[in-house]
Amino acid sequence: MDWSSIGGLALALGGIFLGQVLEGGHLSSLLQPTAFLIVFAGTVGAVLLQTKLDNFVRGVKLLGSVFSPPVHDFRKLIDNISFWSTISRREGLLHLEEHMNDTDDPFIKKGLRLLIDGITPAKLLEILEIDISTYETRQRQALKIWEAAGGYSPTIGILGAVLGLIHVMENLADPARLGGGIAVAFVATIYGVGLANLFFLPVGNKLKELLAAEVLKREMVADSLFGIASGDNPRVIQERAESYFENA
Repeated sequence: MDWSSIGGLALALGGIFLGQVLEGGHLSSLLQPTAFLIVFAGTVGAVLLQTKLDNFVRGVKLLGSVFSPPVHDFRKLIDNISFWSTISRREGLLHLEEHMNDTDDPFIKKGLRLLIDGITPAKLLEILEIDISTYETRQRQALKIWEAAGGYSPTIGILGAVLGLIHVMENLADPARLGGGIAVAFVATIYGVGLANLFFLPVGNKLKELLAAEVLKREMVADSLFGIASGDNPRVIQERAESYFENA
């Protein structure tokens, strides 16, 4: 569980609600279902219009990783790579098959399988780099829905405000109905700007950070497996792998 994400969201919302109370306002005045419907449905519709459905679905599924991100044990991974390089150097690449279950990572297993199959170092690195590039492209397409939502949401909020004001102008003769229209107008803007800057854009940036960490890990694995295939010294492979995460 990523407590920084949970704490950050709670702090942002808590600060807004607390400020509203300290100013003498009521929390109920910020709860306008009509305004929320306009902003949320409009934003989702706009995002769906610009992206493929499978990218949208994958992007929504990525939300879980913001609050419960994958845990990368880089130290254990480097130890495994050092062990595999030692085994291959002493006993041959075929003996790596006995250690295929040392990891559950499909990318690493694919690399080990290519090693065992005797793929040339250059071809192995080429295959893994294509795999990394394809993975990164697909993930970026998915996480872009959050950036897009962050861009559309404030504008949809303004649209909701205009609709609210139109409602107000239509009922100038009925003062009892003016308050609701004005509330929707202003709260729609709050929802649009708030969702964009407190949720959509932060989620998109967090997903970029997680993707960068995963891509870095895969690049390190590809480089290390290339070193094993090339017959490099295990110590050299380990030092090179550790250099990837010196500032991680």
